[in-house]
Amino acid sequence: MKSLGKILGLLLLGILLILAALGFALTHLFDPNDYKDEIQQLARDKANLELSIRGDIGWSLFPWLGLELTDTTLASASTPDKPFADLRLLGLSVRVLPLLRKEVQMSDIRVDGLNLTLQRDKDGHGNWEQIGRPTTAPASQTPATTENTTTAPTTTENTGATPLRMDIDSLTLSNAHLDYQDARSGRQFTAEAVELATGAIREGSPIPVTLSAYLGSNQPVLRAKTELQAKLRFDRALKRYQLEDLKLNGEAAGEPFKGKTLTFTAQGQLLADLAAGVAEWNSLKLSANQLRAIGELKVHGLNQEPQVEGGLSIAAFNLREFLDGVGVSLPSMQDGETLKRFELTSKLSGSAKHLKLDELQLGLDQTKASGQLEVADFSRQALRLNLKLDQLNLDRYLPAKEADSASAARQQQVKEALAKAGTAGTSELPAAPNQQAWSDNSLLPVESLKSLDLQADIDAKQLTLRQLPLEAVQIKLQAQQGILQLSELRGELYQGQFDSEASIDLNPAIPQWQIRKQLQHVPVDKVFSALGEKPPVRGLLDFTTQLSAQGNSEKALIDSLDGKANFELLDGALLDANLEQQVCRGIATLNQKSLSSSHGGKDTPFHNLKGSLIFNDGVAHNPDLVANIPGVSVAGKGDLDLRVLGLDYHVGVTLEGDKNEMPDPACQVNERYVGIQWPLLCRGPLELGAKACRLDKDGLGKIAAKLAGDRLNQKIEEKLGDKVSPELKDALKGLFNR
Repeated sequence: MKSLGKILGLLLLGILLILAALGFALTHLFDPNDYKDEIQQLARDKANLELSIRGDIGWSLFPWLGLELTDTTLASASTPDKPFADLRLLGLSVRVLPLLRKEVQMSDIRVDGLNLTLQRDKDGHGNWEQIGRPTTAPASQTPATTENTTTAPTTTENTGATPLRMDIDSLTLSNAHLDYQDARSGRQFTAEAVELATGAIREGSPIPVTLSAYLGSNQPVLRAKTELQAKLRFDRALKRYQLEDLKLNGEAAGEPFKGKTLTFTAQGQLLADLAAGVAEWNSLKLSANQLRAIGELKVHGLNQEPQVEGGLSIAAFNLREFLDGVGVSLPSMQDGETLKRFELTSKLSGSAKHLKLDELQLGLDQTKASGQLEVADFSRQALRLNLKLDQLNLDRYLPAKEADSASAARQQQVKEALAKAGTAGTSELPAAPNQQAWSDNSLLPVESLKSLDLQADIDAKQLTLRQLPLEAVQIKLQAQQGILQLSELRGELYQGQFDSEASIDLNPAIPQWQIRKQLQHVPVDKVFSALGEKPPVRGLLDFTTQLSAQGNSEKALIDSLDGKANFELLDGALLDANLEQQVCRGIATLNQKSLSSSHGGKDTPFHNLKGSLIFNDGVAHNPDLVANIPGVSVAGKGDLDLRVLGLDYHVGVTLEGDKNEMPDPACQVNERYVGIQWPLLCRGPLELGAKACRLDKDGLGKIAAKLAGDRLNQKIEEKLGDKVSPELKDALKGLFNR
């Protein structure tokens, strides 16, 4: 037995020596470089690939089957003079015996100096698309080949064949370059200085991966430096792939950032389960300059229409500095301290077509908001918004006010008119205010708004707009197909209520506006003060209006304003205006006396002041002004010219006279003045209010003539009595009346 074992051992040793000798002979006596032409023809026939090997082919046979290619280019056989890849060095080797067990055990795979140039022509054809399509098979064999190709995977799958098991010591890619160009779009993408290094590649085990590259594009011009570190784990049988402990960081600069640099990082655990059609990004951490975010993302339906869901939280950061750091220039705002704090927390869901932020918690400066935000359709930019706000001062975010020559001229006019009006009310009135009060600047970006698809529902506890403190505000706004619809704007203002509706049709060449507004018990003097204007009146305003206009500037809208309105001002006063003094001056004039003192207070109080307005091309005609003032009744009519914010009124005032205990003799009302309307003419800037009113001298002359006629008629009656016929007395009275 011992001799038999010795013989077998010697036989095995002899076989190994023979195999070693054969391998030595093959590797030293056989030179694969002698077969370059055959290798190139084989690649051309079987893969439609033009393979050019300009360097030497190095190889080994046992125990490693090794291959090394240098200075090699690849091109499509149809365009052999236009290589899409060239390679400085490719080196790999595989153990021979494990291949018999369907195991791939490889040493280091080294790829150096790989340059890929991928191009699509104007017809959309890529220069790599014909690679791998055999050209030598006869046409009669094509169906059979196709059939075999399609059925082979099924046969393998049905027999339950075990896939090859891979075991690679490492993979190294260095000095690689990728250039992709699309002739149709003119876009170009590059990846330069690509470096890839891995640890041992074994299925089911974590594989350390490091990847770095310089990326660039021309539309827009953008350059980025990136570096990725992770541990790759995969299971081909389960179609499950993971990137553990992912760390991606880099910098980007270019046209979108206008000379600024964006520094970014991303971390987390990534999983793709292709069998289940699910992908996840857990323990997500993102940063971009000052911005810091964490979250979780999950994509399901990878094999159909992918759907994403998860959550995102952005820590508070300085949004103004962030936008400036990425090249975004903000417009000038009334408050330069805005946008210095922004934070967001939300659940999210969506797809390639839409994105929805649910359970949204948003912080912007001092404002806290909650609700829902959705981009319903990316292609249509359809935005859906449902928010509840605690407080928001919109004035802080409005464009900064610019000097306006028309506005400055008007303010100067008002100052001059106020100075002339004084306190006594004796100055001459202007013929009419004639300064332009409104701007010609465009109000809305019409072309941009035409494509807007918006539905917004906003509730705000406090909302400040144009210094007006609005409370319990409800807003509903829709925009679609060029029509903007404010279906609801209601709330409280200084304990009064307001309710408005409006619509703008942007489709005609000139935008068309429709406006409805209602105010109830709004203190009008507080509104004027909040707007920076001196209030001409005080009181609680009830106001309803239905208006139409056209245009896209303040001036165009005012110049085309048409419609109607009704108003009533309760428990108020005409400020800095003493109508009693004006009428007493008229009585004193008729009495041919001078007033010894002023009458009434600084203001003229009233129980109510009401009337209606008819708007026609920016001029509001008021035919039925009525005011009930203690001791005075007022009736009048006139025009409010909104184009120049001026008024032109004829007012009749009936006054009981000086009711003090010691009345001024010059202002006593005798029975001749009972029921007479004392005429006032009010003309000038609207801000003057009742201070623009003066005694109408022409009207006063008519009253004097009437009183003189009445006095003569009384004398005729006293003198003639029954001495003459009634017909004669009437004739005499008529003569004096004329």
